[in-house]
Amino acid sequence: MSRLLQRWFRLEENGSDIRTELRGGTVTFLTMSYIIFVQPGVLSSVGMDFGAVMVATCLSAALATFLMALAANYPVALAPAMGENFFFVTVVTGVVTGSAISWQVALAAVFVSGLAFLLLSLFRVREAILDALPFSLKLAIPAGIGLFIAFIGLQQGGLVVARQGSMVGLDKLNSNPVLLTLFGLLFTSTLLALRVRGAILWGLLAATLVSYAMGLTSYHGLMAYPPDPTPTLMQMDLAGLWNINLIPVVIIFLFMDLFDTIGTLVGVGQQAGLMRGGKLPRAGRAFLADAVGTTAGAMLGTSTVTSYIESAAGTAEGARTGLASMVTGLLFLAALFFFPLVKMVGGGVEVAEGVFLHPVTAPVLILVGSMMLRSVREIPWDEPAEAIPAFLVIVGIPLSYSIADGLALGFIAYPLIKLFSGKGREVNSLVYLLALLLGGVFILKASL
Repeated sequence: MSRLLQRWFRLEENGSDIRTELRGGTVTFLTMSYIIFVQPGVLSSVGMDFGAVMVATCLSAALATFLMALAANYPVALAPAMGENFFFVTVVTGVVTGSAISWQVALAAVFVSGLAFLLLSLFRVREAILDALPFSLKLAIPAGIGLFIAFIGLQQGGLVVARQGSMVGLDKLNSNPVLLTLFGLLFTSTLLALRVRGAILWGLLAATLVSYAMGLTSYHGLMAYPPDPTPTLMQMDLAGLWNINLIPVVIIFLFMDLFDTIGTLVGVGQQAGLMRGGKLPRAGRAFLADAVGTTAGAMLGTSTVTSYIESAAGTAEGARTGLASMVTGLLFLAALFFFPLVKMVGGGVEVAEGVFLHPVTAPVLILVGSMMLRSVREIPWDEPAEAIPAFLVIVGIPLSYSIADGLALGFIAYPLIKLFSGKGREVNSLVYLLALLLGGVFILKASL
């Protein structure tokens, strides 16, 4: 069996082994398992069945992650995306189109955007976009995502909170969830500094035990029957999609998925050393996994499925191949039956009505974010035409709270600065086209 895994996933060629991949896949799952609880909570707010959405989340994540593992051999996991799920809710409630629509119609919009994504993958359009990106922006993407991950971790750990006047600020550091976050941060950082193998996983386990001892985590058993999936299964209302007001919705779903995926693949690929000559081998297969995940997710009953930035936690543990993704996918399937146990680690601590913190997994996100900043040292900071767009990506991703919007700022600025500084011929024509399209999407969003 071990020889088969070695051969199939080319472990030795990628400088990895079975134990490292198992550990990396487990860490990735634990750091993104919050979506199992968050996604049903978000979509149930517009009338979707909580249990059915949970099943759809686990199944679509497992399917897409398996496909990523087997087709692309990358340690990248997929699941319903944060950001896209809230956009889904705003579409249903009528904030986007001016009138409320059913969640069944919104699922149809996700499904069509997934099909469009699939066509772009089959015709290698997304691969061409990835290859055309300027090298400075490719270096900026992992740094921007790293800051984004760290910001999410600081929020989930209760260290940074919303504050009137300054938007965000440091919270009081004397609550139990915050103290647990600080413990996990210090403990895991120490293990990393001592170069202990499996430092992140050991940190997660230690934080879980301390959380239980502090009474923040309760043990509710090991197993439970999966909920009924039929309330959302194949409930898409494609006929209801024949509305001209919904065309922008499909386009925005498509662009959010496209640039979230590009950003995550470049960010994780750069961190894990998977890039070759500034390009990501087998990128087309990775995009295909993403597109299939979105279409299948809509059929099962959940919003856009995309590559997860939390995969960087697994690559930080040494994961380099699709074997880690196989582990993550299997754990998503197991979560259907081990829901109480998964909730113990990733379910979070309720600090106010409907407000949850995740002090067990938050330290991992903060530390992984710090690791992803190393790419900034290679950006040509002495060349403003390269440095300024890169800087806009780096700060734009966390401050707009969106990978897609942050990338768009840099992608629009890059060709404009080059053009007006007399260096327009250095820019790939596809980058100019992207800038026009993204500018159009910004205008479209503003008009909705």
